[in-house]
Amino acid sequence: MTTSTRGAAKAPAVLVLEDGRAFRGRAYGAVGETFGEAVFSTGMTGYQETLTDPSYHRQVVVMTAPHVGNTGVNDEDPESQQIWVAGYVVRDPARVPSNWRSQRSLDEELERQGVVGISGIDTRALTRHLRERGAMRVGIFSGDAVADEATLLARVKEAPEMVGADLSAEVATKETYVVPAIGTKKFTVAAIDLGIKGMTPHRMAERGIEVHVLPATATLDEVYAVEPDGVFFSNGPGDPATADHPVSVMQGVLERKTPLFGICFGNQILGRALGFGTYKLKYGHRGINQPVQDRTTGKVEVTAHNHGFAVDAPLDKVSDTKFGRAEVSHVCLNDQVVEGLQLLDQPAFSVQYHPEAAAGPHDAAYLFDRFVSLMEGQRA
Repeated sequence: MTTSTRGAAKAPAVLVLEDGRAFRGRAYGAVGETFGEAVFSTGMTGYQETLTDPSYHRQVVVMTAPHVGNTGVNDEDPESQQIWVAGYVVRDPARVPSNWRSQRSLDEELERQGVVGISGIDTRALTRHLRERGAMRVGIFSGDAVADEATLLARVKEAPEMVGADLSAEVATKETYVVPAIGTKKFTVAAIDLGIKGMTPHRMAERGIEVHVLPATATLDEVYAVEPDGVFFSNGPGDPATADHPVSVMQGVLERKTPLFGICFGNQILGRALGFGTYKLKYGHRGINQPVQDRTTGKVEVTAHNHGFAVDAPLDKVSDTKFGRAEVSHVCLNDQVVEGLQLLDQPAFSVQYHPEAAAGPHDAAYLFDRFVSLMEGQRA
């Protein structure tokens, strides 16, 4: 991605999809060019958390909500230290932010971090196109980067695809750090950072857990060096078919029967560790309004999602694995995609969505309590 910041507000911009469809608008954020996978997010709020979610690494996010930027940007809500999206697409950006917590505009923040975006296009038409044709490579070009569409399309087709992309180590911490328990410490958890969001260890800390966040490259010995009561595998970007190292580490955890909890990418890794396959969804689940049923209770939750891959596991039976019996615990009611797994013979489970849910909804916060219950049961 190359950027400049001259004349961002007025520069012409064009978005070009790899199937040749193009949309013309105005630059939003930095001026220049960027490439990634075009995906859409249906959230009507929480854009700051979306932008800073490491799972969006190398993706160009199209916001389906027409008005974006109304509440500006602050320094308290980011889920990581930077914006991770490769590009940003909005229809009608706010001219002036209006919120008592706002410290600067979204446009200014995108420009400051060199994120190339486009505004003023028909995001409804673009979203319908992606729903029909599927997620695909895309480029955004503005200012001096704009050229004839044939030239721009050729450049888009040179960009790497998401299938086969091994990205978790690119977004994960390089050094272990500790998030202390809030109040009395009850447990220690080793969290494998595959693209972890800041709210996740906070949710565990609220429950008296001291969280040791380890790099994606951490070995099994390094995991157990912190003497964990439980092990957590986070969300993250990329194709789970490339995640051989995390799968190997998780299998080591399962062999030791340590309580285990996985979120999103961690769910896909559990699926692979148990012997299931993974596959790419046509256009994925991204937003904060996805209906998921917890099949263990029958309850339906409104949940926050960000995933383009899913686990291929049978919905209608209990499966035998080398770590005991496993079943699908959660399912998306829109399309019957697997949204959770659990082992029946040892303390391990995962969900495909994001129960830490900043900025919401909070229907799935009980899953952190479920993790605590597993650790309590193991200790007893």
